[in-house]
Amino acid sequence: MPSCATSAAETFEIAPEAGGLDRTTQIQPGVYFTFEAPFVRILALYSNALEDPGVISSHGGEFPELTDVQLTYLHTALERVKSENFSGAVIIAHHHPAYTIAGERGHGSSTDMRKQIDAICQEVAIWPHAVLSAHAHNYQRYTRTMADMQIPYLIAGGGGHSRPQKLTRANQPALRTPLTIATDADMVVLENYDDTDTGYLRIVATAPQLRIEYHPSSDSNVAKTPDDQVTVDLATRKIVHFTG
Repeated sequence: MPSCATSAAETFEIAPEAGGLDRTTQIQPGVYFTFEAPFVRILALYSNALEDPGVISSHGGEFPELTDVQLTYLHTALERVKSENFSGAVIIAHHHPAYTIAGERGHGSSTDMRKQIDAICQEVAIWPHAVLSAHAHNYQRYTRTMADMQIPYLIAGGGGHSRPQKLTRANQPALRTPLTIATDADMVVLENYDDTDTGYLRIVATAPQLRIEYHPSSDSNVAKTPDDQVTVDLATRKIVHFTG
């Protein structure tokens, strides 16, 4: 996952778009990339030019220090998936979440970024089997239902902060799942979350299925099962039981 830093530069410096954050620029030549492994292809985008919201383009000149090269990259990467008839899992990963419950510290959803990604997926007619993100310091899993497909959106941001970010404010009751959240079009449901533990994801990709597991670090190496999991059938793009 792209690390927490502002946009790429030739030297370490604090860019103007960092605002009051003591956060230096990255100097890697490519902060967006394609990662390929057996049965899976991960398209990683760099959304962390700002603290909030996630940004992957200039937004028509609103952010003149940024370009639209990542939109071109995503379009090209999805066209490659299509032209090669890639039959494995396609995952899109970016730092800021498309959907999230802001909770006690106010990390909200990056709606405009999601709409830009949606537009490219719609144009190419290739959609991801799952979307991974972070930024909110906890674990959240959503199901987005679109016509004939179900796409899991997962936030795994509980691994790099001093304490997890609560989804409710002080003296409020815990959220009960499943919980449908308001959207502008598709049905989106919060299926599960963990705002108590730090944790990590384990991804299992096979020829027919993609399985994503959430493991809290408190379970150590003695736990036999994950605390949460979701499996997507690659052909039908439906959430199913894992068959191994």
